[in-house]
Amino acid sequence: MKKIYLFLALALVVLSQGAVSAQGVLTFEKDTHDFGNIAEGPVASYEFKVKNTGNQPVIISHVQASCGCTTPEWTKEAILPGKTGIVKAGYNSAGRPGVFTKSLTVTSNGTPDTQTLFIKGTVVDKAATPAASAQEIASSPKIQLTSSSYDFGKLEKGQKATAKFTLKNTGKSDLKITGIQTACNCVAYKASPSVVKAGQSAKLELIYSPQVLQDRIEQVTLLSNDITGASATLTLKAKVVESLAKQNTVKLQKASVPFK
Repeated sequence: MKKIYLFLALALVVLSQGAVSAQGVLTFEKDTHDFGNIAEGPVASYEFKVKNTGNQPVIISHVQASCGCTTPEWTKEAILPGKTGIVKAGYNSAGRPGVFTKSLTVTSNGTPDTQTLFIKGTVVDKAATPAASAQEIASSPKIQLTSSSYDFGKLEKGQKATAKFTLKNTGKSDLKITGIQTACNCVAYKASPSVVKAGQSAKLELIYSPQVLQDRIEQVTLLSNDITGASATLTLKAKVVESLAKQNTVKLQKASVPFK
């Protein structure tokens, strides 16, 4: 009988160790993003990149912001081992001048089951911002966009589409892209590299996911350390429809049928 109990105890230990070793682990590139100074009005957004460094799939079940001024979005499908996902934070700066620090609590079936991310910055009124000196402007980085608009044509509501741009730093110091501002929380970005040396270029991707059924024009302002006043606004256009598949079906139904 003692041997049976000993065998059962060993089996329980082995099973518990297996349960511990089989787990998903969400590892964020960083847990805090500083927007720096942002103009009051539009939504400033940032995507936190996360990787599953465990050996089991992880599903992010919820992201809770610390206030209604911060709108979270996140990867809804399971993040497989070795794969990546995002948690996007959009901060509405309208009517909120001053320093801010906001948190997002990420809940998942990974280990640990809750993690906290932070965004911070300072919302400033452009009229109240002291003018930069001539010397500061002369040594500043400067954004130059090869194109400033992109027309997607027809897009389905909620569909993700990417517009690609090229920007060049024509200034005299490193250009740092810190985020974007839009009137909606429907645009994300990727800059490669995020720090652009003087005289060099970078690839910029704007990932658009429209939520309103109508002709849309979105103005996207790049946030950076460029103080020269160079234009850093991009325009995205789209005709947002419910379903392109439904439209194609209607066209097929209306197609003429040859006489037999």
